[in-house]
Amino acid sequence: MVLEKLSDSLKNTLQKIAKSLFVDEKLINELVKDLQRALLQADVNVKLVFELTEKIKQRALNEEAPKGLTKKEQIINIVYDELVNFLGKEQHKIEIHQKPFKIMLVGLFGSGKTTSAGKLAKFYTKRGFKVALVGLDVHRPAAMEQIEQVGKGANVMVFSDKKIKDAVEIWEKYEKEANDFDVLIIDTSGRDALSKDLVLEIEEVNRKIQPNENILVISADIGQAAQKQAEQFHKSCGITGVIVSKMDGTARGGGALTACAVSGAPIKFIGIGEKIDDLEQFNPQGFVGRILGMGDLEALLEKAKEVIKVEEAEDLGKRFLKGEFNLIDLYEQMEAMSKMGPLSQLVEMIPGFGQLKLPKEMLQTQEGKLKKWKIAMNSFTKKELEDPEIVDSSRIERISKGSGIQTSEIRELLKQYRQSKKMVRMFKGSKGDMSKFMKKFGGRLPMGG
Repeated sequence: MVLEKLSDSLKNTLQKIAKSLFVDEKLINELVKDLQRALLQADVNVKLVFELTEKIKQRALNEEAPKGLTKKEQIINIVYDELVNFLGKEQHKIEIHQKPFKIMLVGLFGSGKTTSAGKLAKFYTKRGFKVALVGLDVHRPAAMEQIEQVGKGANVMVFSDKKIKDAVEIWEKYEKEANDFDVLIIDTSGRDALSKDLVLEIEEVNRKIQPNENILVISADIGQAAQKQAEQFHKSCGITGVIVSKMDGTARGGGALTACAVSGAPIKFIGIGEKIDDLEQFNPQGFVGRILGMGDLEALLEKAKEVIKVEEAEDLGKRFLKGEFNLIDLYEQMEAMSKMGPLSQLVEMIPGFGQLKLPKEMLQTQEGKLKKWKIAMNSFTKKELEDPEIVDSSRIERISKGSGIQTSEIRELLKQYRQSKKMVRMFKGSKGDMSKFMKKFGGRLPMGG
């Protein structure tokens, strides 16, 4: 998980509040100290940490709990609100409003620009846009080979030229052809530092291309130094947003996120892994919800939209609401879920599940089960998939021999199916609420029913 240590520390702090018998100034002071310790360990600037925690303390001490909330719930809400404000308050999406829409990536050497270009290409391709990459990094050895490889991974067109050593000249060579695309993602040269020659080159390329978005790519592992970089690039070439790359596996990500937020450069995406799909639109509300264990339903919905067709999802949703789904439907859910990403990433997005602190080993075991269940289902007959209640011991033996999956695991699959069906029946008593949830989900239902 992104910022796992910070997330665990914050969850423990909030649980301490939730379990306390009563709220007094002593408890609030303990909360403030715990928050300070957690944020400082995540490499957040000391001054910013003290400013943030002072706001939380004053609000917790002086504000009356609104009607319907206990004092403990109000304090947890205050922590959530102030952390959201701290990380930029609201989401800043890139809206594609013309053709071709040009997104130019700038940044220092080693920040992950080219990899991020490929991830952006995949992101917009999945949303139905015709995308191309443009390679203008004329200084780094093998830069053109890398962007061509990245383009193959994203399955998009790449405009590059290994012989030309002038970025503007490469752009002029392909400009007319590139105009046929919906989105152009332009990879530029980086340096070890924001030197004068890099600034001059970026300014020249910027004038020639006139991008719709000027995105700075910053590596999360530079921590608080991100603020100075963001401010310098903003001054030099007027950046419109930031991608924080390499957010996975670094304790310094908190420093990079907050540094960008206070620099006035909105974070638009975060890189959360090495795979080409590991890019997320940054939403402070959802992000804070996730690290506090409250979930991030919007991100979950976004992932679901990428893997299930609306018509299929609406039909499946209606059957789930009636309690009429069968093993084929469960199989479709498993297929969709496997495309949405690792179970560990999905669990933290489901409201409430993030607080369960499910062991990684358990989640990995569950992923293994899903794969085996899918293999077993391929040995079911159509009739058995449509009516799993007919699957008795002799049928289980036959399915086990045909699939190579143990009988105990097939019984567990059938048990999971019955539990899912039972859960849906429970929802039927409050169908109005479930229907509202389904409507928000765009007809889609999360795995497990």
